[in-house]
Amino acid sequence: MRRALLVFIIINVLIIAFLVRSVFTLLTLLIEDGAADAIHRGELPAPNSPLFDHPRLIPKILHQTYKNESIPERWKEPHQQCQNLHAEDYEYKLWTDETAREFIANEYPWFIETYDNYKFPIQRADTIRYFVLAHFGGVYLDLDDGCNRRLDPLLIYPCWLHRTLPTGISNDAMGAAPQHPFLLFVIESLQAYDRNWGLPYITVMYSTGPLFLSVLWKQYMRSGLNTGEGRVRVLMETEYQKHPWSFFTEFKGDSWHEDDARLIFWMGDHWFLLTVTGFAIAGVVFLISWWIYQKLLDFRTPGGVNRGRKASPTTWFWNRKGSPKQRYELVDRHEV
Repeated sequence: MRRALLVFIIINVLIIAFLVRSVFTLLTLLIEDGAADAIHRGELPAPNSPLFDHPRLIPKILHQTYKNESIPERWKEPHQQCQNLHAEDYEYKLWTDETAREFIANEYPWFIETYDNYKFPIQRADTIRYFVLAHFGGVYLDLDDGCNRRLDPLLIYPCWLHRTLPTGISNDAMGAAPQHPFLLFVIESLQAYDRNWGLPYITVMYSTGPLFLSVLWKQYMRSGLNTGEGRVRVLMETEYQKHPWSFFTEFKGDSWHEDDARLIFWMGDHWFLLTVTGFAIAGVVFLISWWIYQKLLDFRTPGGVNRGRKASPTTWFWNRKGSPKQRYELVDRHEV
């Protein structure tokens, strides 16, 4: 009995350990605030400050993506904001479906099959931004991100991403020097994360989108590479938007996802409740499995006789107290 109980406990502990290990990085994202690598407002000059003069690591290239060269009306204003501020000395690259695929096929032929087989177009839009930043360097912006000020102060960092809520980082605005180790790590990890998770929103988020990038960011921080020119800095929310000194203005984006996104957003807002509920469910499952295990023991009798007949409480008690040999010895002594 004791050996069987020990085996039961060990199996459950191994299952729990496997599940925790599988989602460990996701769990750590819940408490990661990015403060250790934050770009503090004290580091940044005021908008249009003439005193800013630092060597830049990121080239003056602005990347954006769309299916063709006709920018939708709803995004023309943020697009024009960035163009007006940077047209004089920044190179501009708009990656269409055609030019993006051609670039992948020519420069990264090992990835073209994966690229072509993505189920959702947004997955290709996600991946092309990682590849062009790794290859050319520069700054990538979604079309619904407008520019509130020039991006020059962000070019002095080897790589930067921006913090998002409730947790992790986003991929709608980011910058990097060419061949930055984090971006190389990202593009080399894409094929391993190419899985279908059932819901379109989760599939996109965890295969190419912000959740995928956030998980790799956490792994990269633990790798020991997040130092020197390999460091990834984090643009916090106040420096990202909604303030006069912020770099970007955000316009309404595109609803590429379906109704399952509302469920995910609700889960993000109630993550603590869901975590407690998850542990409660795990406890209930453990108790049910223990009850089933006990029921199976109740159907056992000494020596395997009458297997399948439910044992009485007295028999179950004696089964727990000792071996058959010990019980027979007690009976013999009583008769003497």
